[in-house]
Amino acid sequence: MPKNSDNIAEQIEKALLKRAVGYSSKEVTKEYQINEGETVLIKKKVALKNIPPDITAAKMLLDTFNKMADINSMTETELEEEKNRLINLLKQGENKIEDKKSEL
Repeated sequence: MPKNSDNIAEQIEKALLKRAVGYSSKEVTKEYQINEGETVLIKKKVALKNIPPDITAAKMLLDTFNKMADINSMTETELEEEKNRLINLLKQGENKIEDKKSEL
């Protein structure tokens, strides 16, 4: 597998996680008017658009994690650690969303 495919896989994983936990994005709307032959910006509106978590992406992400770890052979301690790891991963995604909101 070429080196670039590792980067693509990482990008896909990040995009899937982002979609699974939801995110916010800025939506910019600009209104122009032609004044004496020149185009002039008359109004600019910036809105924060919240994209809710996608259940299909979350399920796909969990299925991927489940395939990577043979759950049936895990001890109770290992299961608890995996659960905490996934919860922390979701919290990190939520924290990134809150950070983006505070930047606006």
